[in-house]
Amino acid sequence: MKVLHINCNYLDTTLHQCMVEHLDRLGVDNTVFVPTYGAKNHVISPNDNVTVCRCFRKWDRLCFFYKQRKIQKALEQNLSVGTFDIIHACTLFTDGNCAYKMSKKYGIDYVVAIRSTDVNSFFKCRPHLIGRGVEIMKNAKYILFLSESYKQYVIQKYVPAKYRKAFEEKSCIVPNGIDDFWLQNLQKHNNTIANEPIKLVYAGRIDENKNVATTQAAMQILREKGYKVSLTVVGRVEDEDVFKQICQDRFTTCLPPVDKTELIHIYRGHHIFVMPSFKESFGLVYAEAISQGLPVVYSIGQGFDKQFGEGEVGYHADATSAQSVAAAISSIIQNYDKITPGLAIKAQCYDWNAICRRYVKIYQSIIEFVIRR
Repeated sequence: MKVLHINCNYLDTTLHQCMVEHLDRLGVDNTVFVPTYGAKNHVISPNDNVTVCRCFRKWDRLCFFYKQRKIQKALEQNLSVGTFDIIHACTLFTDGNCAYKMSKKYGIDYVVAIRSTDVNSFFKCRPHLIGRGVEIMKNAKYILFLSESYKQYVIQKYVPAKYRKAFEEKSCIVPNGIDDFWLQNLQKHNNTIANEPIKLVYAGRIDENKNVATTQAAMQILREKGYKVSLTVVGRVEDEDVFKQICQDRFTTCLPPVDKTELIHIYRGHHIFVMPSFKESFGLVYAEAISQGLPVVYSIGQGFDKQFGEGEVGYHADATSAQSVAAAISSIIQNYDKITPGLAIKAQCYDWNAICRRYVKIYQSIIEFVIRR
């Protein structure tokens, strides 16, 4: 089966290349088309099955359909679109609109994934495009969500009532996977926190969205209640002002970004992972922390919420409320012995091998439908 992946974010994370490599091993013939304006440094060097096209300028994004025409033209100039069996659009708007147009022109079915940028940048901030987003979902064979929370939010808020049942029926919850490294080094954490100073940890970008300041405010609330609590922040500084504010807290230690072989030891030296992001498609770092036996505090209504029931791997919190974050941390402390023993096992649901087998089943069901048709 030949799958065309349209993915404007492919170069900016290791996530998508990891997924495609696992699909390769399962016998899928993958080609990735990456439309970009090419003005920034990228995280990965693409494999041979990736076609990168610098086909638009940064400011083209202000005119959605003009930018889309550029992307579609570049795709058809560089790849024989009609030779593919399925198109996998990795975002609803930027990638999904292109898949929608190619499907109309070449008669190829497509699946579309919905991510944070679709919810928080397009649906919320560009209401004139809501109808197009609904049309893309309507014509997709499957709609892929990273979490139940995002599925409920999008369908209930943006999909007209007459379409909701049909959209629900063709929606699938398929989480992101984590690097094999984490699953090859699963750790059962010490299942007690009694009488110890509580060590919180956050790893990721240091910017306003990751909301470390609210975690620090939550620590202050906990200290006033008698807890001994500290925070370690590990990551690349994206916002100097935010970083300077974080560094003012004497109970916070800031470390530069480290590779996963170092980060795993940092995780194992802490008790709870806390990241009350304002916006989050999924949050791979939650899953990575869980693999090392750390309960997690995550944002209500964002990508990781409802991956598990409350209290299974941690607790959700309102990202705008230090009281809520403090309450979530407190709940973990009180239930630490119950939560931690099963975390390593739960992390195995983020195995790319298993996740990509689900993708293959989705692709196969589409092809089988086309053959029967």
